[in-house]
Amino acid sequence: MRKITFDIETKNFFQEVGSNDPRDLDISVVCIHDSLDDTYTSFLQNDFNKLWPILEKSDMLITWNGDHFDIPLLNKYYPGDLTKIKSLDLMKEVQKTLGRRLKLDSVGEATLGRRKSGNGIDAVEWWRKGEIDKIIKYCIEDVRLTKELYDFANTNGHLKFKDFGNLKEIPLNTSNWNLEESKAMTFTLPF
Repeated sequence: MRKITFDIETKNFFQEVGSNDPRDLDISVVCIHDSLDDTYTSFLQNDFNKLWPILEKSDMLITWNGDHFDIPLLNKYYPGDLTKIKSLDLMKEVQKTLGRRLKLDSVGEATLGRRKSGNGIDAVEWWRKGEIDKIIKYCIEDVRLTKELYDFANTNGHLKFKDFGNLKEIPLNTSNWNLEESKAMTFTLPF
């Protein structure tokens, strides 16, 4: 089963576009982990033609808040519909159990002992300064953290968080995570 874990950074903020719709933002970089060859890769907008075939050949997209943010935003650029690919949004899985959303940073720290290396505000500022390498490094680290949380949950059936200083487990039903679903994605593949 080919799994693509990915994250997106943007060039702008919701306040600047006057909307809370992710599709109104602009992408600076998309970073992925491809389980096929265990590699991390980054794609700027002019490289998206190389990204589409990878996504189309995947069996599952893994994200943190991807169903609400990353997939709708990336779909704005994609000639087809990325929602046709099986999606596993780890934040959504946590929310199903807890009844509330948690930040990647706090779950990463409690589960793996590792925090994020920055934040989205930094990424936009780096874009404006032309510091693309910093954005890519930050985005790849978010992908790495998301992938490692997926791996941990898939193996252990839970993630962790701190609740008023107490470490607690978030039980997750992972039984359907690795089941393949049929899909037909050929929007950019050559015939």
